[in-house]
Amino acid sequence: MVGAAEVLSLLVRQAATVAVAESLTGGLLGARFTSVSGASKAFRGGVISYATDLKHALLDVPEDLLRREGAVHPDVAAAMASGVARLCEATYGLAVTGVAGPEPQDGKPVGTVHLAVSGPGGQIWRKQLSLEGSRERIRVETVDEAVDLLAGVLKSNTREHSG
Repeated sequence: MVGAAEVLSLLVRQAATVAVAESLTGGLLGARFTSVSGASKAFRGGVISYATDLKHALLDVPEDLLRREGAVHPDVAAAMASGVARLCEATYGLAVTGVAGPEPQDGKPVGTVHLAVSGPGGQIWRKQLSLEGSRERIRVETVDEAVDLLAGVLKSNTREHSG
């Protein structure tokens, strides 16, 4: 797993920024980035859209998508990522949505998590997780995986632009 400090360093080297949209993690993802000294050079901010209606109201996730699929869906994560990047005027948006438990949600079992990164030119990268363990473990692993997903995107973009 890659650390938040390394991701922030990659962002700074690329003159890029990130904003986060969180649901099940309730602020842990933003806290992971802001725990790093100098985070303000690349971290723009975030939205904790824990309630489903806030995903639409704050992040422009389509109402019909939320009605049809519920909040735990890869297209919802992608829309959240795009929405937070737009809202916070960031180069990248990083979003997490899922079920930490203890009960299933929207017909999805505990441990179902969707991650998405939105980037320049409307590009979207996604990852689905099936995690196990306690509510806290699921939330922490979600943050770890989200940071790792963004790191992978940034590293691949560096290789693409390095000649």
